[in-house]
Amino acid sequence: MSDPLAVISLQQDTPELARAYEQLGVIQFNHGKLLLEPLALIAGERVLDVGTGTGRLAEFAAHLVGPKGHVVGVDPLESRIAIARLRQSTNLVFDTGRAEDLSRFSAGEFNIIYFNSVLHWIADKRTVLAEAERVLRPGGRIGLTIQDTTVPHESRRLLRRAVAEVGLDAGRLTAHGVHAATDDELRALFDRTGFVDYRSELRTLVETHGSADELLGWSESSAFGNFLDGFSYAEGKQIRAAFAKLVEAHRTPEGLKLARYLRYAFARKPE
Repeated sequence: MSDPLAVISLQQDTPELARAYEQLGVIQFNHGKLLLEPLALIAGERVLDVGTGTGRLAEFAAHLVGPKGHVVGVDPLESRIAIARLRQSTNLVFDTGRAEDLSRFSAGEFNIIYFNSVLHWIADKRTVLAEAERVLRPGGRIGLTIQDTTVPHESRRLLRRAVAEVGLDAGRLTAHGVHAATDDELRALFDRTGFVDYRSELRTLVETHGSADELLGWSESSAFGNFLDGFSYAEGKQIRAAFAKLVEAHRTPEGLKLARYLRYAFARKPE
């Protein structure tokens, strides 16, 4: 896995970043719908969405389980939960909470738990999966998407190149996949935390952005204030300008097309 000492701050998020995430988050929502398909949500099931953000995918899940089902979305960022709560309904609720501590939930409370692009922000994945195993019912399903250490997103590679082009050290980049994991690492984690029937697939997801500014806005909001935080304002301005020039090479009639690589992993708790 990536550097376990790398620190991602949860204190740098702002209401402005949360609103930008809500506006641009259809990208991650679409990735999440692909995650829910193999989990095969059934009417009446109880579902936990960990790292729910502004709640778009949890709202979709609530429609799948219907009025007799129930979906809970938790996220450590209050500014994002404030937006998510606008989506609350009789079978959908949101609250602040961290993946490493699900103690508010009883053992065996949920049929399904999922993490959509969450675990690559968290160093202590073993505690997260142990908590997930505890709150799942016997036979319950777990699914997640995560960045793979071996295949960085295309935008990530371009960002590192932009940093180098302006004469700065790309090692100062702290955000985006600092705690990514390979298939072998995930399999070992699932095995150690008691899950069975592990399977995963690395998917290439081509995203279309209208402009470099839109892409930068998505990168900044999805990193909740950690994007380019290792650089000064002036350095960040230089990096953004260099990055915008590099991504223009990927322009098509539909917009800027860049590949994102996500590993989709699934398992279940033994009966």
